[in-house]
Amino acid sequence: MSRDRALLERALDRGEQDGGNVEFKERLSRDVHLESGRRESLAAQLRHRLLSGDGEATYVVGVTDDGGLAGVDPDTFSETMDVLSLLAEEADAHIDDVQTWGINQGLVGVATINEGSVLETDDEHVVVGTAGHVDHGKSTLVGSLVTGNPDDGDGATRSYLDVQPHEVERGLSADLSYAVYGFDDDGPVRVRNPNRKADRAQVVEEADRLVSFVDTVGHEPWLRTTIRGLVGQKLDYGLLVVAADDGPTRTTREHLGVLLATDLPTIVAITKTDAVDDDRVEEVEREVERLLREVDKSPLRVSRHGIDTAIDEIGERVVPIVETSAITMDGLETLDELFDRLPKTSQDTGEFRMYVDRSYSVTGVGAVASGTVKSGEVEAGDELLIGPMPDGRFQEVEVRSIEMHYHRVDTAQAGRIVGIALKGIKESAIERGMVLLPRDADPEPIREFEAEVMVLNHPTRIGDGYEPVVHLETIGEAAAFHPDEGRLLPGDTGKTTVRFKFRPYLVEEGQKFVFREGRSKGVGTVTAVHPANAE
Repeated sequence: MSRDRALLERALDRGEQDGGNVEFKERLSRDVHLESGRRESLAAQLRHRLLSGDGEATYVVGVTDDGGLAGVDPDTFSETMDVLSLLAEEADAHIDDVQTWGINQGLVGVATINEGSVLETDDEHVVVGTAGHVDHGKSTLVGSLVTGNPDDGDGATRSYLDVQPHEVERGLSADLSYAVYGFDDDGPVRVRNPNRKADRAQVVEEADRLVSFVDTVGHEPWLRTTIRGLVGQKLDYGLLVVAADDGPTRTTREHLGVLLATDLPTIVAITKTDAVDDDRVEEVEREVERLLREVDKSPLRVSRHGIDTAIDEIGERVVPIVETSAITMDGLETLDELFDRLPKTSQDTGEFRMYVDRSYSVTGVGAVASGTVKSGEVEAGDELLIGPMPDGRFQEVEVRSIEMHYHRVDTAQAGRIVGIALKGIKESAIERGMVLLPRDADPEPIREFEAEVMVLNHPTRIGDGYEPVVHLETIGEAAAFHPDEGRLLPGDTGKTTVRFKFRPYLVEEGQKFVFREGRSKGVGTVTAVHPANAE
């Protein structure tokens, strides 16, 4: 017997021993099992299973009524999970976990269903983008925040954030934020073990307010990835870390520039204060203050002015500064209170829209597009468009299911970082920079647009035909610049036409972007678009 089959047999044996909270189903279909009378009966059956299992039920799919292993094809398995999700919602419950096994050229799955509706805290979900130089302690600080555990001095808590979605056993979840914790009336709701997907899902379920972290990369060669993390997500705040044993670096300045270019309210955390004496902490804090004043920002020391003032003043001009240590945990209570009380800043306007950041394929589910919901709301079963394709067209797809932080949800609103399983498209056809829209939208692919830009850093001048990489939402594409005045100098602000080099994207007036080429960098705002089909 194979290892997978042996694991499944043990799961079935446990199910038979548990008795009343286990249900065996070969398959569930929309046409048959969601008809009004049948749907009510099955929901009542599920409520009975939950009652028998003290709030938890197990559904084994792809087996006969007597528990024999049958296996169903991936499409049938996905439809069964969709139907089971709707039945769980009607029973005021939710699917908490799904495990699958390959049997007889098909799939067998064990779904765990728990009482309680899915997360209802969309209006209280704050998304924070972290930035800062490599080894300045971004991931360690966030790891200590979400767990409440001090670091051991060797980066133990950093390991909690080094998980890529495609490396997780069950690849559906779009864990782009790498870390999540929350708050309820009693204070922080932390993750006991961030390496266990069930523990992260429990935080999402139990917290009244969530804080997700988009952790970026500090190595200079990976600046492109950092820009994508800060520009491509629907962030509420930026968290810039500066290590007390090193101070601000060129990378610190670059990351600060990206944060400010996106008009993101930002907090600076001075990390590793345990590693130096008080005089050095004071010196680095003054360096940070000088750096902020150079870019016309007003630094505010939270230790001096208080948390209330920081919450009232943070915004376009004021940047709070907090001294922290992930080893001694100094300053982390201050960050907890800030993240608990700071208001959500990103606005939800318009219909559903999500730019694709990543895509992957999951056995039994199919193609998954992940990213941050920019606006509106999406539900399982919604009919959408995805594109533009390289030829400019948009393709019709259907939402099979949605997950966030390993927690299956039926809907997702603006600000949610989610994985959306799609029916009607292969994963190989999905590319970063594409966008998901309602089926009745009338999007126009854009190959060329006008922009107002500012050159932050360039060794000489930017002339006609200059080709940097443009980062707009999750788009990262080479583009040609054609300045109105023929050239732009360092520090200049001017107008230019921007044309994507290889393919069209969905671009709209008012969107902000960052462009870079080597050490040359700048920021811009789209002022007008030229539809590709009008060229």
